[in-house]
Amino acid sequence: MATSKIKVRRYTHSAKWIISLSIFWLLLSGYLKPLLLGFGVASVVLVMFVFNRMQRVDNEPQEFGTWLQIIRYTPWLLGQILSSSLRVTKLVWGSASEVSPSLAKINVETVPEARRTLYANSITLTPGTLTLDVDGDEVTVHALEQTSIDELKKGYIASKITGIWGENK
Repeated sequence: MATSKIKVRRYTHSAKWIISLSIFWLLLSGYLKPLLLGFGVASVVLVMFVFNRMQRVDNEPQEFGTWLQIIRYTPWLLGQILSSSLRVTKLVWGSASEVSPSLAKINVETVPEARRTLYANSITLTPGTLTLDVDGDEVTVHALEQTSIDELKKGYIASKITGIWGENK
């Protein structure tokens, strides 16, 4: 009985990914010609093959994530990217004395372990900052100005991720 529930859950999980990847491919390509649709099907099959192999090797099934979480996080991240882009543009066009390159280790023990990569990538996507290393409960970050490091140490991005994807377990 339990194994049948696991199989149903695995198939449901795969079906969600297949549907999402197909819609994503279709939105990006915009073509409905048979040859190109065939390429889309082939790419989804290849991605699912690699995905399933990785799941078997990893033995840590990751949740698909709800669309609500993605919808809540993406606009916020885009806003951060836009505001940082403007700040970096002002910094680059301004005097060289305003640039204060900084390197620091940020404690991320409050960020759920499964979301630390998301945290690190969010820092890297934000102009003016770059995640260099993720090691346990610490993330090494380079920034064009010390104020960016100070903001990261305050934990705003960490609290946003924790607020959307839950507490550290």
